[in-house]
Amino acid sequence: MAGSRSPSPGLRVPRPAAFGADPSGERMARIRRSPHFGDGVFQNPGGTARTRPSGSAREFAKIYFDRQARLRRAPRGTVPVHATTLADLARPPATGLRLTWMGHSSVLAEIDGQRVLFDPVWGERCSPFPFAGPKRLHPVPVPLAALGPVDVVVISHDHYDHLDMPTISALAGTDTLFAVPLGVGAHLEHWGVRADRLRELDWHESTRVGDLTLTATPARHFCGRGLRNTQHTLWASWVVAGAEHRVFHSGDTGYFEGFRDIGAAHGPFDATMIQLGAYAEFWPDIHMTPEEGVRAHLDLQGGRPGGALLPIHWGTFNLAPHAWAEPGEWTKDAAEDAGQAVAFPRPGEPFEPAGELPVEAWWRAVSGPIAHPWRRSRGAEAVAGTSGGQLDLAGER
Repeated sequence: MAGSRSPSPGLRVPRPAAFGADPSGERMARIRRSPHFGDGVFQNPGGTARTRPSGSAREFAKIYFDRQARLRRAPRGTVPVHATTLADLARPPATGLRLTWMGHSSVLAEIDGQRVLFDPVWGERCSPFPFAGPKRLHPVPVPLAALGPVDVVVISHDHYDHLDMPTISALAGTDTLFAVPLGVGAHLEHWGVRADRLRELDWHESTRVGDLTLTATPARHFCGRGLRNTQHTLWASWVVAGAEHRVFHSGDTGYFEGFRDIGAAHGPFDATMIQLGAYAEFWPDIHMTPEEGVRAHLDLQGGRPGGALLPIHWGTFNLAPHAWAEPGEWTKDAAEDAGQAVAFPRPGEPFEPAGELPVEAWWRAVSGPIAHPWRRSRGAEAVAGTSGGQLDLAGER
């Protein structure tokens, strides 16, 4: 076009700090030595997983951007966040284990006298940019500074809804340690975390933090933050075991047979934190549905109900075509069918898995009607009238 000028040769656009840094040097050499790295990328258990939406892009766009569907993907009112205080968290758990779900996959676990913070995301958007990307549907329940000391921060993988640069930068100024999957340490060092405060693990490797043993275990997912995805950072689920209690955090994962192996090697667990939101038929290999999440919990417990299941990865960000409250309703259904105890805390509400679990379906007060497709097939009483002619049982049980 007349008057336009091409960029000068060699001109480089500054890389956003939130993209992090690619592994290099000895870190990259260690990645190449990993038994889970092949053909230049990390490999998933159970074979290749589809990491991009499958099927028709037009069909996906039609569903995702439909106005009525978009309305269903957000709460209709204010999400009831629990007003947790510093005093609440300063009081030791009576049973030795307490979990506080902060929203999405962020959980504070107080276990046998130590404090573990999983996938902390305190930012307003899960995005490299402050002006674009999925925005919070509810405020952070507790200011980061009000959490008090944290012994170790555990990161499952480097996607923006699990690894938040502003949060990590704030925590870099504390004395906490960081346990991360192989390669992810490059991001944290880029944001100011000292190398001596990193515990960077491959699958099946463990580290000690005080009296806790943290083990990185397999997951079925993928990685990447920049414009090009090199697959050079690992994704993981995590086992944290103390003298009296043990917990499991799934990170992001599709369902796979490896949950049985993790349970056999490290379980059973007093509590599991299982991803069962942001699922879709377009990416079935990398996120679990509520039914699969309950199945994963049972696998981890040796095939039978036990411990407490805390659903994570739902309610905070709009990341998939399903209705906002669908993960809560469908998990409730699947767990009841299996006879499994599930905790449904409001964001910020502490609970002890060995005590009385929060079970109120709090989302119903601010949600549209939710379809219960498999209950229809069993002849359960249904109420018609949801969008698309689906059947609804919300509030009927």
